[in-house]
Amino acid sequence: MAELWTDEQISAGLGKLPGWQRSGDSLERTAELADFPTAIEVVNRVAEIAESVQHHPDIDIRWRKLTFRLSTHSAGGLTEKDFSLAGQIDATIDAV
Repeated sequence: MAELWTDEQISAGLGKLPGWQRSGDSLERTAELADFPTAIEVVNRVAEIAESVQHHPDIDIRWRKLTFRLSTHSAGGLTEKDFSLAGQIDATIDAV
């Protein structure tokens, strides 16, 4: 099982992830894309990444606005898995 991060580790991790914030036991980011097809393209790319690492975000789709929520439910909070996937989500958004 993944090890829970301390508050200090979480703060340090968030310092490297502009646009992400802590919401309880989750990381959260909202991104507004150019249009609906681009938003769905990002969702599809993130789905492929998430499946490959077996760590799946909650994704809320509202037209061209996407909200991602990450938490390692099996560990009961935030772990390295969440911060790693957040960085990969950022890279995916930046690439479109």
